[in-house]
Amino acid sequence: MKRLLIFFTWLWLLAPLVVRAQQVRVLSDGVEFRGDLGSVQRKTVFIQNETSQTKTYLLKSLRGNIGSSQKVKICIGEQCFDPKKELAKIKLTLAPGELLTDLYLNFEMGIAATRGSFDLSFVNENNLRDVFVVEARYEVEDPSIKVDKFDYDDIVLSDVYPNPSVRTAQFDYTIKNQSVKARISINSFIGNPVANYELDPGRNTLPINVSDLNPGIYFYTLFLDNKNIVTKKLVVKK
Repeated sequence: MKRLLIFFTWLWLLAPLVVRAQQVRVLSDGVEFRGDLGSVQRKTVFIQNETSQTKTYLLKSLRGNIGSSQKVKICIGEQCFDPKKELAKIKLTLAPGELLTDLYLNFEMGIAATRGSFDLSFVNENNLRDVFVVEARYEVEDPSIKVDKFDYDDIVLSDVYPNPSVRTAQFDYTIKNQSVKARISINSFIGNPVANYELDPGRNTLPINVSDLNPGIYFYTLFLDNKNIVTKKLVVKK
C-alpha cells in the first residue's frame, strides 16, 4: 500500500511536466486588424512547438462574429485557404522546437464600419485534447469620419500593439515615399538602446519579439532618414 501511495504521488508530481512537455504555444498576443473600408490586411501568427515531437494540427473551427462583408483567409506561405469552404485543407506540421513564422491571416475589411472578434481552433490530428487557439480582433473604420494622427508625409504608422505586450508587439505601416529610409528604434526607460528595426518598403507589418525584454517601460522612436519624427511609450509585461 505504501509503495502504491508513493507511485501515485510521483504521478501527481510529474503530471504538470507531462502537460508542459506537450505544449504548443501561440506567441502572438491576439491578432488585431484595424483599417479603412475596403482595405485588406495580412498579419503574421507566430506559433512554437516547445516539445520534442513532430506535431500536426488541423483547423477544427472558426468561431466569432465576422460581418457579412468581411472575409478571412488563412495563408501558409503563399497558399491561402477560405476556412468556411476549405476547412479540411488547412494543416500545420511543426517539427520539434520549431518556431512557425509563415502562418498569416488575410482579412478583408468589407464595406461597413464595424468591429468584432473571432477564434481559430486547431486540434492535434493524433490527440483531440491537444488544442491551441488563435484569437483575433478587427475594427473597420470609415475614412470620411476618421482623423489619422499618424499619417506623415512619407509614411503611415500605427501605434504599437498590443500595448502592454507580453510576447510579441507589432507595428502596421505603409511607406509612401519609397526613397526614404525608415526605422524604429527601441530604448530603455533611461535611454539605453535596445534594438533597431529597418522598415521594409515591401512589407506593411513589423513584428517584434519582446519576450526577452525585462518587464517595464520602453520608448520607441520613428526615424526617417535618421531624423527623429515621433517617440512613444511601449510597456512590456510578463
